[in-house]
Amino acid sequence: MTSCKTVSSTLVDFAEKPVFLFCLAILCAGCSTSYKNTLPPALAEHIEHSLTFPHIKESPDRFKGKLIILGGHVLVAKRLKDATQLTILQLPLIDEQEPTTELTQSQGRFIAEQQEFLDPATVPPGTRITLVGELSGSVTQGLDETVYTYPTLIIKHFKVWPAYHSDYQRYGYYDPYPYYPYWRPYGRFYPYSPYWYW
Repeated sequence: MTSCKTVSSTLVDFAEKPVFLFCLAILCAGCSTSYKNTLPPALAEHIEHSLTFPHIKESPDRFKGKLIILGGHVLVAKRLKDATQLTILQLPLIDEQEPTTELTQSQGRFIAEQQEFLDPATVPPGTRITLVGELSGSVTQGLDETVYTYPTLIIKHFKVWPAYHSDYQRYGYYDPYPYYPYWRPYGRFYPYSPYWYW
C-alpha cells in the first residue's frame, strides 16, 4: 500500500496547478487514522466483528458479555446515580469507523452506559458516536405509543465525531453555501473556490 508520504511526494509535481489543494484535502482524509487503530490492543482483539446489529437486536440476551463496535446518533443523554446513559439511534459505520449521517439507514436503537463520569452536556442530542461496548442484555421501555426492546451495553471506549453540514466540511474545507447546493457559483463541485478551511 502506498504510504501517505509517497503520495504527497508524487503530488509535488502538481503543486503549481489550482486543483492541487482539492486533491490534497481528499488524500489527507484517506490517510487519517482509523478508529480501530486507536483502540488498546487488549480491547481490539476481543471485538466480535461478525456480530451485526440486526443479530443483536433479535436476541440481545443471547450475546451477553460479547464485545462489539457500534456507531450511531445520540437521541438522549442523562446522568444516573452511578453512570451516564445514552439512548442511541444505530447507524452503519463507514470510512474510518465513522457513523454515516444518513439517519434513514438506521436499523434500530440501543442503550449504552458510561460507568465513569461523563457530562451529558458533552454528548447532546444529535452527536455522532462510535463505541466499543460489552453487551449486557436488554431493557423494554415505552416508545411513543408502543413498547420497544433496547439492546444494552457497557461502554469500554468511544469517540465523538464532529458535526458536518456538508461533504465540503467533512473533507477539510469550508463550504460558503452549505444550505443552497444549487445556488453555488460555477456549480456544486467547482474546485477553485477561494474559501478553504484547514
